[in-house]
Amino acid sequence: MLTLLKIDASAQLEDRSLTRQLTTLFADTLREEASQVRMIARDVGRAPPPFVDHRFIHAAFTPAEQREPWMTGVLKPSDALIDEVLAADIIVMGAPMYNYGMPAALKAWFDQVARIGRTFSFDLDRGDFPIEPMLSGKKLVVLSSRGEFGFAEGGVRADSNMLDPAIAACAHYLGVARDGIQTVAIEYQEFKDERHRKSVETARERTVEIARHLAG
Repeated sequence: MLTLLKIDASAQLEDRSLTRQLTTLFADTLREEASQVRMIARDVGRAPPPFVDHRFIHAAFTPAEQREPWMTGVLKPSDALIDEVLAADIIVMGAPMYNYGMPAALKAWFDQVARIGRTFSFDLDRGDFPIEPMLSGKKLVVLSSRGEFGFAEGGVRADSNMLDPAIAACAHYLGVARDGIQTVAIEYQEFKDERHRKSVETARERTVEIARHLAG
C-alpha cells in the first residue's frame, strides 16, 4: 500500500486555487492507478502550524527524557506533522509562489518538521557538516503556480525564484533526495492570456503523468 501525504499551502480556496486543483488531480489519479492508496491530508493554508518561538527551541533541544510537561505540549503539533511525514511514501505539495518565495504557512510547516532527534541528527564530530538526515527513500512532487513566468533555470526570472531552491534545500528533512523531487509549475497567472491557458493545460498533463508513474 502506498501512503500519500497531500499538503496544501494556498491561502485560496479550491475554486480559485490552481495548486489545490493540481494536488487533487494528483491524488485522484494516484488512487485510480495504484491498487491501494492511503491518503493523509494536511491543509496548512487553512490551518497554519504555529511559528517557532523560544519555547519550541528550548523544548526541541532538550533531550526527551529531560523534558518538562509543558515542553511535550509545545512539541505536540510538531510531533503530529512529523508522524505524517514518517508514514508517507509520496509527498505531494501544493506550493504557490508568494512574493517569489514559499507561503508563510508552508515555511512554518517546514520549521515544525525539521527537528533535531526526529528528522535530523546533529554531531560536531562530523566536522563542517554536522547535520545528517534521519529519513530517506521518499518522493516529493511540488505543484506550484506563479503569477509571472520564467522562473525555471535559465529563465528571465530565475534569479528571483526563492521557492524551488528553498524546498530543495529542506527536502532532506523529509527523507527526499535532490533527484527525488519533481516540480510542476503553472505560470502567467496574472496575465490570464493564452500562455496561461497553455501553462495550465501542460501542468495538468504533467501532473497526471507523474502520478501514473509513481503509482507503479
